[in-house]
Amino acid sequence: MNHLKAAVYANERGRVWLLVLGIYLMAANLRAPLTAVGPIVGQIRDDTGITNTVAGMLTTLPLLAFALLSPIAPKISRRFGIEQTLFFSALLLFTGILLRAFHPVWMLFLGTAMLGFAIALGNVLIPSLIKRDFPLKVGLMTGVYSMSMNMWAAIASGVSIPIAESFSLGWRGSLTFWAGLSLIALLVWIPQLAGGKKDAGAPANSPAVRRGGSLWRSPLAWKVTLFMGLQSLVFYVGITWIPQILQYIGVSPSASGWLLFLMQIFSVPGSFLAPVLAGRSSDQRMLVAVTTGLMFTGYAGLLMGNTVLLPLWMICIGISLGSAFSLAVMFFALRTRTTHEAAELSGMAQSIGYLLAAFGPTFFGFIRDVTQGWTTPILIVLLVSVTLMIVGWSTGKNVYVSSAEEKNVAS
Repeated sequence: MNHLKAAVYANERGRVWLLVLGIYLMAANLRAPLTAVGPIVGQIRDDTGITNTVAGMLTTLPLLAFALLSPIAPKISRRFGIEQTLFFSALLLFTGILLRAFHPVWMLFLGTAMLGFAIALGNVLIPSLIKRDFPLKVGLMTGVYSMSMNMWAAIASGVSIPIAESFSLGWRGSLTFWAGLSLIALLVWIPQLAGGKKDAGAPANSPAVRRGGSLWRSPLAWKVTLFMGLQSLVFYVGITWIPQILQYIGVSPSASGWLLFLMQIFSVPGSFLAPVLAGRSSDQRMLVAVTTGLMFTGYAGLLMGNTVLLPLWMICIGISLGSAFSLAVMFFALRTRTTHEAAELSGMAQSIGYLLAAFGPTFFGFIRDVTQGWTTPILIVLLVSVTLMIVGWSTGKNVYVSSAEEKNVAS
């Protein structure tokens, strides 16, 4: 009997570690195929003959896909199961990455749209999977998820040009390279299909079911959504325009690229530590204050124009962006009671959030063109960081979105 128990324990332990590896690899594919595009977008534009505006769609299309599919993702998972839906998303991602490398040009955009839809499913469902299968380790597993996503995003942006140039693969080979990572995730996820739990939906007595999915009428749900949207806006504006801001200050193009890489690298520890700390406390307001304070400090430093301190400002911005994203994801679990509600809140927040983020870079580019400088856009980011702190201060309280009253559970 003891041998049998030991065998069962070992088997269960192995299944858990395989799931952790699967989540890590799935998360690694949620940003790398996107951040790999930025450094080589000039090569793509010159080779295909598309305009700068059309080239910008390579970033905008996935964000629009996030906004469109995020509210539907929980319904898909309830119909087919989380594991099965994530497997399909990995398969769709693999196919989309391959299609980007084919002629004619419209295949580039079709593949980009496909991987955008695939990533949207992962964005929404992995946090709810973590809440379901790791209820006592939500902070730790969210840290693993966020750290993997941010780390591989930084790696992809850093090696994109070397892959294209050092190995003479060109931009098509550089983009196709990431199909290998998605294939590994796809293969590792296969065992999850056998033991996957069918998510029929929320329990019959769930507040979300009783009131017909009232999260969209919940003030707290909208605060979580706004927190998600504002931090996404700052992230994508930063990824798009920080190199130009640095060059405007007087930094060389190559140095600006390395500073952007530094910012992304330092987002990794922020993305891991923030959810771990958040999971150990019932109140996340101080974490929100520190996160937004670093964001404000980093961008305020850019206004000084002192190139010597630029690495420090990039580190502050990087830590804040990683931490802000992880806190936004943690709120999906911490502010809900059930897996279904977590998925619904995740879908709602990411739908609105990424829609806001999709138009952010264009809007800030417009402001820069109108003002002929970067002072006003940076001031707007500072205003956004203050707003993020105010919204996050309310979102960080220990309350749930699921009840109509949204009573404080700490009382």
